[in-house]
Amino acid sequence: MGWWARAPAPAVLAAAAVLWLLAAAAAGDADAGDLERAFPIVKPDYSHTKLRLAKEGLEAIQRIKTPIAAISVIGPYRSGKSFLLNQLLSLSCDKGFGVGHMRDTKTKGIWVWGTPIELDIDGSIVSVIYLDTEGFESVGKSNVYDDRIFALATVLSSVLIYNLPETIREADISRLSFAVEIAEEFYGRVKGQDVAFEPAKLLWLIQRDFLQGKSVQQMVDEALQRVPNNNGDKYIDEINQIRDSLAVMGDNSTAFSLPQPHLQRTQLCDLEDQELDPLYLKRRDQLKQIVSSMIKPKIVQGRTLNGTEFVSFLGQILEALNKGEIPSTGSLVEVFNKAILERCLKVYNERMGRAGLPVSVDKLQQFHDLAKDEARRLFDKQHFGKHHAAQSIFKLDEEIKKIFRNFGQANEYQSSKLCEARFSECEDKMEHLQVLKLPSMAKFDAGFLLCNQSFEMDCVGPAKESYQRRMSKMLARSRALFIKEYNNKLFNWLVIFSLVMVVIGRFVVKFFLLEIAAWVMFAFLETYTRMFWSSESLYYNPVWHIVVSTWETIVYSPILDLDRWAIPIVVVLWFLAIYWRCLGGRKGIARSLLPLYNGSYRSSNRPRTD
Repeated sequence: MGWWARAPAPAVLAAAAVLWLLAAAAAGDADAGDLERAFPIVKPDYSHTKLRLAKEGLEAIQRIKTPIAAISVIGPYRSGKSFLLNQLLSLSCDKGFGVGHMRDTKTKGIWVWGTPIELDIDGSIVSVIYLDTEGFESVGKSNVYDDRIFALATVLSSVLIYNLPETIREADISRLSFAVEIAEEFYGRVKGQDVAFEPAKLLWLIQRDFLQGKSVQQMVDEALQRVPNNNGDKYIDEINQIRDSLAVMGDNSTAFSLPQPHLQRTQLCDLEDQELDPLYLKRRDQLKQIVSSMIKPKIVQGRTLNGTEFVSFLGQILEALNKGEIPSTGSLVEVFNKAILERCLKVYNERMGRAGLPVSVDKLQQFHDLAKDEARRLFDKQHFGKHHAAQSIFKLDEEIKKIFRNFGQANEYQSSKLCEARFSECEDKMEHLQVLKLPSMAKFDAGFLLCNQSFEMDCVGPAKESYQRRMSKMLARSRALFIKEYNNKLFNWLVIFSLVMVVIGRFVVKFFLLEIAAWVMFAFLETYTRMFWSSESLYYNPVWHIVVSTWETIVYSPILDLDRWAIPIVVVLWFLAIYWRCLGGRKGIARSLLPLYNGSYRSSNRPRTD
């Protein structure tokens, strides 16, 4: 049996914990060691015209949690870019970026050194990453591919080192056209208070400087001077425009030169520092200091980027550069303005949401104008680009139009829904007034007016006009029907009323004159009107109008609605009649009235003759 079995349990657990910690430390060291090399982050596609992301290098960048600053070296192929980066990182060729001595380019796409250099910049820790780019003008590539590499490095970098051999040619200045366009689009905003995006600082680096009598800054200044163009050559005009732009942005660029490290250029990777030219070593150290002084964290949309955000930004820029056959500054401006457009549209939506649908068309238009003006002011304040922002403005206007159309449709729907509800309420009200137990024109007119007022007040929006027409027709139809039924119902009620009075006058109160009046009324309604007037002509007779006025006074008033209280009143009157009949006669109440059916002839004291 081994020592594990003989050892106490706590000792076994302690040993296991130590082994686990050692294994974890070894794994961490292995991970750190894996990052001590260069990784591709962007590779050419199969046609070598566009770019695609490389997962391995992106994972190395995503590990970074602090703000990132990128230093890129661009320039012609076989100009010593990879060797320069190794010198800035103090790495040998076998440990750093791959250095080739053949005629074809060694670096394909864009590579990053896996281990960032952490610097304290203005009190904050910044992770500096170094990017090696594929040299342009090599065999088997298109100019469009070179432009994409150049543009991507320009946008991603905080410091852009333009590595040139010997001197500055017109073709080298022409290569900066894309960088100049980007700087022109964003440079003005950087000089203000709100730094939303800062273009890369440009470092002109002339390697193997054999020229005497001129400083590299003088060489750059002379190269950026306008060239006479008496013949109106278009190409010279374009180069002169680039020269003018670079001269204006002179405070954003620096010039420096490096002498040749050693005469044996193909053996530089095999030489130690003590074997290199002392002047080169001195200038190299000065270059390191200059580059360090130029480093600032990359700022996009007004904030710094960590590893994950930097990779996301890289993906957006790459998608924009791959769009179309030729990369354009306008496509990059759209990427930067995308988030701003979203904020502007959000502001527009919020302002339009305050309208409280449904509203009238004019009021909705007022809300639209105010919200659009506020969104445009926000865009004008925060947008990127001087010359290519027109496309973003056009897109903002188009999106606002779409949202406004949606609000218009929602307003129509809400307006129709509200007006339909009020219309249905009025329709129900009119139907209810048609079936009143005791018809009243005054009550109908009051309900008619109240319904129309509530509709006019509550129904708003684009659907109001059409519902007003429907409402007018419905009310007119209801009124005409009510008037027709009103006269017929009133006539029938008067006939019934006369018969009821006959019954009451004879059997309840035994009031002879009341009975006679009721019979006269019944006879007039049933006999006289049928003999001399038609039912329609009766309704236009002044006598009928008097009857109607009397009826309206009795049936409806703001104080008493007889239609609502008819049954309670009838019940009360019935009890009063019973009381009158049963108790009133005993107390002699009826003796003071006019002659009744139990008259004096029954109470006479004359003796009977028979």
